[in-house]
Amino acid sequence: MVKFLLTLLIISLIIRFVVPVVLRLVVGRFVQKQARRYSQQFGGQTPFEAPFGQPKPNGSTTTGDVRVDYVPPKPAEKPQEFKGGEYVDFEEVK
Repeated sequence: MVKFLLTLLIISLIIRFVVPVVLRLVVGRFVQKQARRYSQQFGGQTPFEAPFGQPKPNGSTTTGDVRVDYVPPKPAEKPQEFKGGEYVDFEEVK
């Protein structure tokens, strides 16, 4: 019985004090690794820096130019024959 209680005490102390420290280290390194990976993928900035900085200028457009790829066709105008719908008397029920 004493051996069981001593084992239980040791396991609970390990879970209480050692596991959080180990998890903090492992998760911290994982987050740093992911931050480096995504920063390299999206512009090469250092981790936790402003992810949406100034856009890099490309040579095809200048500031203020607008380029439209698609202009939808305008629908033909319908004649104004519609005067209204069918009217139904309304009676409020309390």
